[in-house]
Amino acid sequence: MTNRHDRPHSHTQRTRIASAAARLMAEDGINDFAFAKRKAARSLGLPETSQMPDNAEVEAELRLYHRLFQDTEQQERITDLRRKAADLMAIMPQFNPYLTGSVLEGTAGRYAEIDIQLFADSAKDVEIFLLNQQIDFEHSTPRTDRAEAVLSIHTGDAVANLVIYPPNEERMTLKTRDGRVRERARLDTVRGLLTKP
Repeated sequence: MTNRHDRPHSHTQRTRIASAAARLMAEDGINDFAFAKRKAARSLGLPETSQMPDNAEVEAELRLYHRLFQDTEQQERITDLRRKAADLMAIMPQFNPYLTGSVLEGTAGRYAEIDIQLFADSAKDVEIFLLNQQIDFEHSTPRTDRAEAVLSIHTGDAVANLVIYPPNEERMTLKTRDGRVRERARLDTVRGLLTKP
């Protein structure tokens, strides 16, 4: 039988793990929530069987960490990454690009990568386009089975991942690993974000 006094302790433990995971993501460039939570638990001397915070809790702590410790740096970084994303999206309208991930959400840290969803009949079409534009790319491992391929591009000091899906996936609601709807934005929305003070 669970002791009713365990609940505050469990909540405090979740908060401690979320806070430590957020710090790791902000400072060390970890972008895998599950890995950050496991590493945070270990750093706090807690077993991996501890009740873990969900990704939304870590994200809230990450926003707080950025605001407290990296505010100006992080805002400049977000603006720079969004500008680079908009430049890439502008040259490939035929693939219906959407910005997604931490750059869109405003939680991107020092080593965050840009994630752009593309929708094409074949990943080869995108590869041929990039070759014709003389843009170097390399293949990366997709994080989801629904993506056909991921092509990574170095743009200045940042990496942009072009995550390629079949055209019919554009109408689907894509979700994060913890079941939340994955937000995404068209080019005009990204440009709108860049004009905000």
